[in-house]
Amino acid sequence: MKRERVRASLAVYEALAPASAAVEPVVPADPVVGYRARAKLVTGRRGALGLFARDRDHEVVDIAQCRVLRPAVGEAAAALRKLLAAPPASADGALVSAAQGGALRAVDLREAIDDGGHARVLVTLVVGPGRAGDRALSEAADAIASACDRVAGVAVSEHDGRSPQVLGRAPRLVRGEAIVRDRIEGGRTYQLAAHGSFVQAHRGQAQAVYAMVSEAIERSLGPASGTVLDLYAGAGALGLELAGRGAHVMLAESFAPAAALAAQAAREQGLEARVDVRAADAAIVARDLAPPRGARSIIGAVIANPPRRGIAPAAREAIARLDPSLIAYVSCDPESLARDLDHFVRLGYAPSRVAPFDMIPLTAEVETVALLARSKPPPPRVLYADDEVVIADKSPHEPTTPHPEHRVSLLDRVRALDGCASAAPVHRLDIGTSGACVFARRPEHVARWAAALSHERASKRYTALARGIVRPKGAIARPLTQAGRTVDARTRYRRSAIVAGHSLVDVWPEQGRTHQIRRHLAAIGHPIVGDDRYGHGATNRYALERYLLDRTFLHLGRLEIVHPRTGRVLAIESPLPADLRAVLARLGTTESSGRRRPTRA
Repeated sequence: MKRERVRASLAVYEALAPASAAVEPVVPADPVVGYRARAKLVTGRRGALGLFARDRDHEVVDIAQCRVLRPAVGEAAAALRKLLAAPPASADGALVSAAQGGALRAVDLREAIDDGGHARVLVTLVVGPGRAGDRALSEAADAIASACDRVAGVAVSEHDGRSPQVLGRAPRLVRGEAIVRDRIEGGRTYQLAAHGSFVQAHRGQAQAVYAMVSEAIERSLGPASGTVLDLYAGAGALGLELAGRGAHVMLAESFAPAAALAAQAAREQGLEARVDVRAADAAIVARDLAPPRGARSIIGAVIANPPRRGIAPAAREAIARLDPSLIAYVSCDPESLARDLDHFVRLGYAPSRVAPFDMIPLTAEVETVALLARSKPPPPRVLYADDEVVIADKSPHEPTTPHPEHRVSLLDRVRALDGCASAAPVHRLDIGTSGACVFARRPEHVARWAAALSHERASKRYTALARGIVRPKGAIARPLTQAGRTVDARTRYRRSAIVAGHSLVDVWPEQGRTHQIRRHLAAIGHPIVGDDRYGHGATNRYALERYLLDRTFLHLGRLEIVHPRTGRVLAIESPLPADLRAVLARLGTTESSGRRRPTRA
């Protein structure tokens, strides 16, 4: 099932068909119980410590003797459960569940393995702000340490209840150790673990992933050939392991405390000369490393291990511009992986190997390692062509014409087609917009085709996802400022579906003003979801995290243009691209052949 999930996610994208067919069998986990190295558990009434019930709001199901927890984590949870059932009076509510009027909302238990192979647990108490004083927390920490000798330290994180995440503010140490060493089974180095820090769920599978990536990099680079750039590095577990094997590694992590732990671990192990840690966003680090034109990049291989939402578009561009011989993409979500790989193929990197791992046994989740090698960008899909014009499908995150911050443009790919070496664009689509795009085969044909595109019988129909519920149909007639002057602009729209509180609309701009649709929909209070210029920031962030929408939801799906030589109206259809179809599927709407059918409204 997990292998099929990866294959199906890739198969949605035409460019990934070979990779989909070649997905390897899943690397099985051993063991499948007693493996989980971290547990975030909420507190409930009568000493319950577990998870929220699936269908009952904020009812906590106690999970005593949970089968998937590693022994040390299970022992710490059992000790806490006993204390919650009979909390010491001296703790003054710090070990009483918030559901019963106390301070404790949840606990975070994070295992670490020391140099001797002994398992220790970092305990973080999550409490309401101001609900527990320092003395009460100190007494609670002492009670926890006395109840379980696995506990290395106890910290507290204040949570105001406004976020669905278990942890609140950065943990503050109450008792014991704030930072401990943590070794992955079979590893040559250790990372430093802090309260609330990330750890792979299954230690054995983590080591298997690290071994595969390390071996691939060693085969690709050979001895001391180029620097390895480790993006989304966390506390540096994989990068430090590579440095321990002799590689020169640059670690990039946007969360400064984790980056600081990576730098400290490198110093402690004498790896400073081979490890460079940068606390910055992945896209910024990769962009700053881009070599001057004509120079060779110092980066020989790139590792990317992003969160579920995947690699940001700007980071994908920056990675490709480094021209590494290998990109190793470690993904925890097959759908964001597929979306990103489709973009990487256009940037000149195709997957040579796709290997799923059963990182979280007994769940539907699957970890995947994709190894990417240099390849030739594929030709664009041609929607119509004759001896004067080519109408091609523009992909998302692709500029119509060459742009200094982008490795490949649609014009580059069109000019690679037969008879298109001198092609020139008749109109342009924004980088984040997809759909039908018209190119004249020769520059002298541009003017007549541009006139045809503005003919009264010509039209463009876009599909957009607008924030909120728009009227069933309407027209927006608002002048726009363009090139320093005010120009008339009118846009018609028709709602075709209501999905998850937003509106799927067909939109017809009557002129071709800059950002006309985006500006008009924003002006009536219904900006396009994913639009980072005119849109709603909180909605865009939610759409990225929940639905993996990493661009403006806008697609030119139908183009009617009067052929300047024959006078015949060409009706060109561009199907909704795979990334937007996937978003609609997650929203609860299916799309087929340009027609949308709501599954709920």
